[in-house]
Amino acid sequence: MTTTYTWRAPVDSTALNALHAEGFGGPPAEIDWHARLERHSLGWVCARDAGGELVGFVNVAWDGGTHAFLLDTVVAARCRREGVGAALVAAAADGARAARCDWLHVDFEERLRPFYVDTCGFRVTAAGLIAL
Repeated sequence: MTTTYTWRAPVDSTALNALHAEGFGGPPAEIDWHARLERHSLGWVCARDAGGELVGFVNVAWDGGTHAFLLDTVVAARCRREGVGAALVAAAADGARAARCDWLHVDFEERLRPFYVDTCGFRVTAAGLIAL
């Protein structure tokens, strides 16, 4: 399968809402992704198959300085275990690096540790979280 990865690609909210519903469960939300990304993100990466269908996405939020944060990493079920997720993360790291960020952060569920640590090369660090 040929997949293309594009930094700050145009995003169709309907397609991205459907991909999120598939990846994270629940019915598709009605999020205006264009507005959200333009307001809060350094960039994002869209993965598209040879037919142009959105098959992966990752959002790169930031602090306006040197720290970038991965959010919403998702890959269509039919494309998982083919390297799409790792390529999304690599493209996100490239985009953050090009923007002169020094750090790319991610938090993840324990079940995703092999992906983020072993496959993508993240280092495990101490962190904290408050549920609001």
